[in-house]
Amino acid sequence: MAKVSLLNKSFCLQNICETNYHKLFSLIPNLKGIDTSAQGFSDGKPILHMQILEQSPYTKTIQLSYFFENNAEALLEPAVKIRLYFDVCTAEVLRDYKRVEVSNAIGDISLSTDIMDYKWRLNYFLEKWLDHCLKADYTFVSDDIVA
Repeated sequence: MAKVSLLNKSFCLQNICETNYHKLFSLIPNLKGIDTSAQGFSDGKPILHMQILEQSPYTKTIQLSYFFENNAEALLEPAVKIRLYFDVCTAEVLRDYKRVEVSNAIGDISLSTDIMDYKWRLNYFLEKWLDHCLKADYTFVSDDIVA
């Protein structure tokens, strides 16, 4: 995808992060209550795997990916690492399986437009992927053991 050429990049990035937050909760309604992982199922579609990487009272970091089973091993792609911020209702992509984390991508912090473009590409991809997953009507089942 080309670089962002919007008038107010930070505002547009904030909007896409808010939209992705709501789409994630539409896809995985009990996301806030899941402590370890969950699987999403849809007829004729690959399994979606969601794993909790880190959580605190106000944030949760997850990895969302398709689960492809090969003869010898399982493959998780695109392995999108997402941080959810519950207090501001946003979801920000930190990385995917092909790219390094945003904090390591651009070494020079003065290149704010490059950082914004990098973040935009990651979050725009998530938005389109979530649209696709929502159309496929996935149903998520938590892997958490209930006592």
